[in-house]
Amino acid sequence: MEKASLLQLRIFDLNCWGIRYISKLQQERVELIGDVLNQEGFDLVLLQEVWSEKDYWELKKKLCTCYPSSYYFKSGVIGSGVCVFSKHQILDTFQHQYSVNGYPYMFQHGDWFGGKSVGLVVLKIKGIVFNIYVTHLHAEYSREKDYYLSHRVVQAWELAQFIQHTCKGADVVLLGGDLNMHPEDVVVRLLQGWVGLQDSFITAEKVEGCEDGCTLVPANCFTNKKELQCFPQGIRIDYILYKGLSQYEIRCNSHETTTGKAPNKDIPYSDHEAVMVTLSVAKKQSDEELNHPAVAPTVVDILNEARMEVRVGLHSAERQRYSCGRMAVLALLLLLIQGAMGLTSILGGNIQQPFPKFSFSLLSLLAVLVLLISAVLYLFHTIEVRMLQGTEEEMRLGLQTLQDKLSSG
Repeated sequence: MEKASLLQLRIFDLNCWGIRYISKLQQERVELIGDVLNQEGFDLVLLQEVWSEKDYWELKKKLCTCYPSSYYFKSGVIGSGVCVFSKHQILDTFQHQYSVNGYPYMFQHGDWFGGKSVGLVVLKIKGIVFNIYVTHLHAEYSREKDYYLSHRVVQAWELAQFIQHTCKGADVVLLGGDLNMHPEDVVVRLLQGWVGLQDSFITAEKVEGCEDGCTLVPANCFTNKKELQCFPQGIRIDYILYKGLSQYEIRCNSHETTTGKAPNKDIPYSDHEAVMVTLSVAKKQSDEELNHPAVAPTVVDILNEARMEVRVGLHSAERQRYSCGRMAVLALLLLLIQGAMGLTSILGGNIQQPFPKFSFSLLSLLAVLVLLISAVLYLFHTIEVRMLQGTEEEMRLGLQTLQDKLSSG
């Protein structure tokens, strides 16, 4: 017999591609997103890449009647771009900024300046406590040469740990956002295996929209077609994941994505397709097992794979740190040589300066600049090495715990 649901929750998730003065038709699309949210009346709206806080306040003003409660998560140089709008009152919020997030000298990518993070909002609906997590992980940029994979794995591990350690008092856990990974990739499998989250696309009773639930599709006029050359149907990188805790269980009634252009419009909402999910919350029967999942052996393999990616990133970070340190030492030696030559010229009296003063000064300035930049990058990569080492050690302990549970039956 089908259980009577206590409530239904309609969720909207979208990467808005809201970079002012760079993203195409950005202002028009913000207006369009506000209009559809007011029309549809979702219970919960999870947005990413709302990079301008001014856009958030414009949306807040427009949506205040339908979504009286909202929150914008601030971090990094330009902000996390992550915000939440809710029909129900937000009781509490918390944020964790990821320890690694790309490189500050990769200006063309800009992820480091965004301060990628995970935001938590707590809702209580009909006596049921919901922990809602929204995040945006580091972008991939290149499938063949993914220099940021280790950073994204670390972010996924921190996200998984953040959820594990903050959901103790919740009845329902829900995660939405742009994970920048394909469904079969280690990041998604880590969240599913380690935290026990279910993918709304996989479990949905009814699926509509793009084939395979893709959220980057060729039909979208804003999508970079070069990124999809190997994926003619598109790729799925935006997710809504969930699980029930304590005495509640969750069922996904429907999973829907937009398909290119917005209804009755000539443009899409974003370069990503929106994800819309309806979840039902029901109470477990008293004789059902309450939140005691068995440890799956596959989780060990997933964690080993994730740990291996972190190790690869660690070796790369150590090489970069060594290169920066060597460059700093060479620049310091050059400065010392120049200083000795200048001192010899001053004390030597009649000894002629071997270089013109302008060239000598320019070379000194260049050596100082190289020394400063190399020293700063050496410190940055030292921090990166420490963070990767810490994550690798956490994963090792996690693996040991999992293996002990499996061996004890």
